[in-house]
Formats: sequence, C-alpha cells, structure tokens
Amino acid sequence: MNRDTHRKRPWAQRIGMLLMASCISVSALAADLNEVKASGVLRHLGIRYANFVKPDGTGFDVELTQGFAKYIGVRYELVYTNFYDVIRDMLGKNVVRNGDAVTLEGDFPVRGDMIATGFTVLPWRQQVVLYSQATFPSQVLLVARTNSPYQPVAAQPELRSEIASTREVLGKQSLLVMERTCLDPANYGLKGKGIDLRSYTASTNLDEMVPELLKGDVEFTLLDVPDAVIDLQRWAGRIKVIGPISEHQDLAAAFPKSSPALRAAFDDYLRSIRADGSYDKLVNRYYPGIRRYFPAFFARNN
Repeated sequence: MNRDTHRKRPWAQRIGMLLMASCISVSALAADLNEVKASGVLRHLGIRYANFVKPDGTGFDVELTQGFAKYIGVRYELVYTNFYDVIRDMLGKNVVRNGDAVTLEGDFPVRGDMIATGFTVLPWRQQVVLYSQATFPSQVLLVARTNSPYQPVAAQPELRSEIASTREVLGKQSLLVMERTCLDPANYGLKGKGIDLRSYTASTNLDEMVPELLKGDVEFTLLDVPDAVIDLQRWAGRIKVIGPISEHQDLAAAFPKSSPALRAAFDDYLRSIRADGSYDKLVNRYYPGIRRYFPAFFARNN
C-alpha cells in the first residue's frame, strides 16, 4: 500500500490499524567509542515514553541499545532521565533555546553516552547533538475528546492539505502543549498565532497529556503517533484524532558532537540489524501495524 492510498482512509481507521558507569567530571567531554570500550559500559539515557522506554525497563529503544552495547562489546546500563534534562545529562550543559538560536550553558555531571528514547529529529537539536540514521518514524497529531464538537478532517490527496485543514479546525482554541519536547508548539509554527496555548508543567511525562485533556479544561492536545497508538487503546472511546499538525518526522538516537565514532558504530549496527531481520522483529514486537501508516519510511530503510 503506498502512502497516497493509505492517506485516503479516515483518520480513525488509519490509527485503528496501528492499535494493536564510571564517574566523569563535570567539565569532561562525553565519551567517544574508544572511551566507552575502555570503560566497559554503555550508558543509555532513556525517558519513560510510549513503547520506546517502558516503566518496566523494556521497550523498543531499550532492546535496540542493548543490542548496540553487545555489538561493541560492553555492558549495557539504562539511565532514566526526562525530556527537560536529557540533553544536559549527555552533554553536561544546559540547552538554552532562543528562537532558532541555541546555546549551551553551565557545567553539570555527564550521566550518559547516548540518547535513545523516541527522540525526534528537530532542527534546534541538530545544532547541539549528532543524530544517527533514523530508527523510527513519527508525526504530531491534533487530538480532542470524543464528545468534542470538532470533527476529524477529511482525507485529502496531499499531506500538506490535511495539515492546513487540521490547523483550521484548531483555529484559536485552547491547546495543551509541553514545551522543550516533541510537543512544543514552537516546533510547528504554532506560537504567535493567537492560539490559546496551555503549557503542561505538572511533570515532563507525556503520558499525562490525555488525562489532562479529559478534565475538560482545554479543547485539544498534541500527541505524536507512537504515543497516540497507545493512548487510543488506554483511553478507548474517550479521545479522537482530528488530523496531522506536522509532516512525517524521523526519530533517531543522539550522540554528543564529540562522539562521531560512537555514532558511526551505531549506524553500522543499525544497518546490520536491518539486514539480518532483527530490526523488523523489534518493530513488530513494540509497534505492530506501524508499517501501514508509514510505508515510505520502512521501504526507504529496508
């Protein structure tokens, strides 16, 4: 099934098909491949999020990174973090974003060697980290309560037309967002448009977005597809997808810019597991049916 054929399906049907370490000084640079091998451990920075890093310590990115640790011959260690601190925990610097400009400030402990946690490739992040080849596809959606008077947008031949229609539905209504994450409105040109933006600050846990929406104080929230798949199961009959807010996106592992050899080794590993079928098994285990939503991604990467 090609992408255009799939886009003709209603949003509900499309989503329905998816259901289913050693101490380092504050000032030190993060370790590259030789240093990781010398330390004997790969520290994986992971955020409890969707099926990428699950609360029980399993998940798509957990198994992916465990395999990488074995590939380079070191022990694996999962280091939990959150969306606000994850880059700081890898670089030892706070990331300060001012529009399109990004600066690194301060000195903090380096807690991990790489990030793998359904981490969206965003232009501002590319200024401060090295991304691997894409590990998974995504897209950001507009979501409402089932009893909302706003209806899902009609399927259209072009994705950009669906995005425009979705933004028309959003208008200037209240929208629940979480800044400094993949649900930051600044990533999608939603700031300064008169939208009633409501930033969720109670925690950095994206799993709390739908429960907050269901309280009835806001009209819409943003979710990405991997999270929406889970939430449409968890909150069955209580939420609906209005339509896409973003183009298709890539998720990838991230590394310090001082670790090009570690990133290159990961890309070699990723190619090897795509070739031997291990990658497909991971996808099927944690996101069965996802290929039907992103056929172009999987065709390109296979």
